[in-house]
Amino acid sequence: MSDPDRPNIVFILTDDHAAHAISAYGSRVNSTPNMDRIAADGARLDACYCTNSICSPSRATILSGTYSHVNGVKSIFDEIEYRVPNFTGCLRQAGYRTALFGKWHLGHRPENLPRAEDFDAWQVFPGQGDYNDPVMITAEGERQVSGYATDIVTDLSLDWLDQQPDGQPFCLMVHHKAPHRPWVPDPKHADLYPVGSIPEPDTLFDDYATRGRAAHEATMRIADHLPPSDIKEQQIPAELIGEEHRTERTRWFYQRYMRDYLQTVQSVDDNVGRVLDYLNDHDLGRNTIVVYTSDQGFFLGDHGWYDKRFIYDESLQMPFLIKWPERIVAGSRIDEIITNADFAATFLQACGLDPAEVLPTSQGRSALPVLLGDTPDDWPTSMYYRYWEHDDPNHHAWSHYGVRTATHKLVYFYAAGLGTTGASDKIYPPEWELYDLVADPQELNNVADDPSYAGIRAELETELARLQQHYQDEPYLPV
Repeated sequence: MSDPDRPNIVFILTDDHAAHAISAYGSRVNSTPNMDRIAADGARLDACYCTNSICSPSRATILSGTYSHVNGVKSIFDEIEYRVPNFTGCLRQAGYRTALFGKWHLGHRPENLPRAEDFDAWQVFPGQGDYNDPVMITAEGERQVSGYATDIVTDLSLDWLDQQPDGQPFCLMVHHKAPHRPWVPDPKHADLYPVGSIPEPDTLFDDYATRGRAAHEATMRIADHLPPSDIKEQQIPAELIGEEHRTERTRWFYQRYMRDYLQTVQSVDDNVGRVLDYLNDHDLGRNTIVVYTSDQGFFLGDHGWYDKRFIYDESLQMPFLIKWPERIVAGSRIDEIITNADFAATFLQACGLDPAEVLPTSQGRSALPVLLGDTPDDWPTSMYYRYWEHDDPNHHAWSHYGVRTATHKLVYFYAAGLGTTGASDKIYPPEWELYDLVADPQELNNVADDPSYAGIRAELETELARLQQHYQDEPYLPV
């Protein structure tokens, strides 16, 4: 008999899966029926945002409930500060069985791998991991596993569930590599989403006319910077080479990379279905919290880009689907702002623990009341974002921070590395961007210097400063 005050948790985390590639979010490009089951049986969060849109930093924030400047993972080149406590360790101390299988990406040194005090069992990929026959790190050393990575992670997870004692609550972290590039789909999905069938985003040919230099400098345009090695067709047709063929080349890359990306997502959806079916078949469905999310969003040709990093919504938004039949009303839609720094406190409170007591280092706040339809009057109406990996060698995205509310977004590109690992030491003139998300939801018209928005900009600058003080993050001060 399960204890309704001590629910199980199955936390499914993917890498680079944009919300607008999930049909529960109204995707125009694909169908994800199993992820949609979670939304139908529970809640879809429409304003869930990451605090630093890049893989390792987001994962560190999810585990610890802290921003990058606290947990030490500002970039993919950083390893987690192993002394920062995690919510899984708190659950384990409270009698939960805990496990993590799949992508870790928080360091290779023994002290930076999953810790015995946090996890009863774990097997993780080194770095990004491979899609086919991947090497996995275990507490006993490395081993190679035959098969397709998304299936393997699910196999390990379900095998572990089979071994759990009846009545003891568990927290299972199912961390997929997919759909991180280079995209290598399972061959059984090779016929899905054929080239020429995938709708193009409205902003595919954004010219960044009102944006600052940061957008122009970023090397993330699919026509010019996406490596052909990341897709099946690794040779660009000769007739598409050259500036005069940019439009045709953009469309050529878009169709092929999206085909491979969506086929890779389809395997994730299949395996989400396997997990949901297992829980139902073993009478675990009602009192298990099931979450599906990704470490950040991803540009799916939006603004002509691939990858993430920027504070623009396609990159900033995390999908977040959650079901808990014992408590969450099926079919709920939640508009309140929630960040990945809130996850740890939310899970702890849902499991009957006081986050302030067991994880006092957390900078997040439990969103459990929001999920249960009882949003506190003082729930935050803004969120703070900071990208640290300035002018990295592959994407050349500039460092920036900003604030997002339900109606506006203010961004400050301070464009300096501050000695961050993986960042260049180049300094560029700072830039401001401001977007009216009601009038301009696609963020095409930067109104930072529009006199009619001067009052709003001033309010947002004040709010940005308040959030930095609240999270004890030092603003950039030009020398």
